[in-house]
Amino acid sequence: MGTSPRALRALLLLAGFYLLVLVVLAVLVGIDVAAWTQAPVPAAVKVTVVTALLGFPVVKGVFSLGSSKGGEEHGLPVTEAAQPELWAAVRSLAERSGTRAPDEIILTGDVNAAVSEDTRMLGLLPGRRRLYLGVPLLTGLTEPQLHSVIAHELGHYGNADTRLAGITRRGRDCVARTLEAFQKREQKRIDKDRERQERAAAKAVRKGRKPKEVNTGGTGFGYRVMAKPFQAYARFYLRATHSVGRQQELAADRLAVRLAGRDATASALRATAALGAAHDYYMDRYATFGVRVGLLPPRGEFFGGLRHLLADPRRQTDMAEMRDELPPDEASPYDSHPPMAERVRIVEALPDDGRATDCARPALALLYDVERVLAELEGTVLTPEALALERADWPELTHRAMHALTVSNAEPLRAALASAGLATGSAAGDLAALLDAADAGRLWQVADHLPKSPEAARASGRAAREFLRPALTAGLRELVELALVERSGAYWELSWSRWVALRLPGAGEPQEVEEAATAAVRAAVADAPDTLLLRSLVDMDGTDATYGGTDATYGAGGAYGSGGAVEPTDPRAHWSQQPN
Repeated sequence: MGTSPRALRALLLLAGFYLLVLVVLAVLVGIDVAAWTQAPVPAAVKVTVVTALLGFPVVKGVFSLGSSKGGEEHGLPVTEAAQPELWAAVRSLAERSGTRAPDEIILTGDVNAAVSEDTRMLGLLPGRRRLYLGVPLLTGLTEPQLHSVIAHELGHYGNADTRLAGITRRGRDCVARTLEAFQKREQKRIDKDRERQERAAAKAVRKGRKPKEVNTGGTGFGYRVMAKPFQAYARFYLRATHSVGRQQELAADRLAVRLAGRDATASALRATAALGAAHDYYMDRYATFGVRVGLLPPRGEFFGGLRHLLADPRRQTDMAEMRDELPPDEASPYDSHPPMAERVRIVEALPDDGRATDCARPALALLYDVERVLAELEGTVLTPEALALERADWPELTHRAMHALTVSNAEPLRAALASAGLATGSAAGDLAALLDAADAGRLWQVADHLPKSPEAARASGRAAREFLRPALTAGLRELVELALVERSGAYWELSWSRWVALRLPGAGEPQEVEEAATAAVRAAVADAPDTLLLRSLVDMDGTDATYGGTDATYGAGGAYGSGGAVEPTDPRAHWSQQPN
């Protein structure tokens, strides 16, 4: 579909919204006219008030047209003088694609690339162009792959997608704001009615009467009815505009293939999908992990640290597997992009153009003075509160953050010890007190002070123990780690391969200590507690780390899962466990 037909279609879709508005307002006015001609004045006044309230969200949606603004991403603008090689690549690709080059290049912290254009007259006249490039893309892609990504974005300029996006976005905003106004009005009525009913119920209780059950099911019915035609049009609008969006994405992919090559484009699509998962994992487990204790990585490493993760041989193997296994197709008609797997299949089905991508240099090589750029990006993307945090190198950040997390995780068990009158104030002392209690047959008396679910609180005997055993096991494990840090100089060690591990000086590999601790904790919380292994582990002098079994599950798994019951918020979990 050419530019003019697409512009006409976008305008017709926008006009359809206004036609719907006129029809709805005409119906409301007709109701008012009928009320004033057929009903008594008090009833007519009441009807007019109701129709005015119902019509207000409609009018609000109409007047939202001029206030729509496309969300601009925060980032670091880079000039041609500062980054000549990057600008030269973009200008060359723009010239080869037959479109005007962007006026600005802005680096962002996302795994994304995008283009925008400050158009006029609802997008009918062109304006200033911006190209947004995520630094994680430059970090994880090769130069030919990045060329493919840039060519794809320039394709949106060449097809006038950015100009027509102004009309589409404004129509979508009008419909969305109208629905939002209806929802706010409905919720306001529901809250007010619930408050009234609750006051009435409280008054009935004070008078010794049985209160009526609070029921707001019928409240806001008029707003729900009024919103239905706009909801139907919103579904139609999204299906229509997003189907066009999917066509635009495939057209941009074709341009990317023409300019950068089939292999570079296909590999860029695959790599971007995998890079998104890796970046999310890195941000959660590394870059922001120290925030809980007021720490950030060294300057430039907040975004730059992703390089270390991607350079790790084990992570490279994981990334290769993710590139081979694309996300499943999504068939929703409301998706603005075709499924990634479909895009890859279409590109890889094209004839081989002979443009291999072997031995290509990293895309980050396009940037001059990378360390300075990474540091400056932090200053433009991070909030002032984040920038004010203390900076620490990766080993210190890892240990301090893990120590704080472990202290927090051990708190329920230490509180139970305090409730049982056994707390000592130190982790090693609390552990010794707990082990003494276990030897004296009082372990489950202490565990009974742990937080319980209502079901666990009703249980007794062996059932009560089974309810408490997981929390007791987890808390004891955390307490053991704190005791090892306190008494034996253990510390949490950064690893780009498997995230974090507790290293005990002179005790061999961290996995051996983890396995020993797992076996010792299991023995201590058994029905017949055996505390000898834990006492030996905590008192270990560093010459023997051969305790415990080989079936330990805590933190000893592969790069995509520890094999144990690790919470998603625990940094010892791996990136495949992260919701993306």
